[in-house]
Amino acid sequence: MSIVSDIEKLKKEKNAVILAHYYVDEDVQDVADYIGDSFYLSKVATKVSQDRIIFAGVEFMGESAKILNPKKRVFMPDMNADCPMAHMAEVAKIEQVRSEWDDVAVVCYVNSTSELKAHSDVCVTSSNAIKVVSNLKEKNIY
Repeated sequence: MSIVSDIEKLKKEKNAVILAHYYVDEDVQDVADYIGDSFYLSKVATKVSQDRIIFAGVEFMGESAKILNPKKRVFMPDMNADCPMAHMAEVAKIEQVRSEWDDVAVVCYVNSTSELKAHSDVCVTSSNAIKVVSNLKEKNIY
């Protein structure tokens, strides 16, 4: 048996699906069930029937899949895969701004860590950011 057929067999046995970001190796994409950007793959993760999601991408992608699927198991093949942009804000800074402004809306980008999402009021994508931010009731946007 080849590695590909072994992987296909294991996916069926374990009731697993493989989601792969565009940036992962071609060999991984060859065995993936879905390939795309982080937002697309997060949406796919909510629709798959499998109990296990193998997410070939960076940490925040796996976190997003788990947040959206709390009853499913999400596995990250490379626990060191990370994106520096996901860490561009700091929780301490968010809390400092909240203490200084009585009416602030903290907006984070979908490609942020789950920790930053938990300290934000809303999470946006590049396609909905302007619409979402324009409709926030808070007068101080950070």
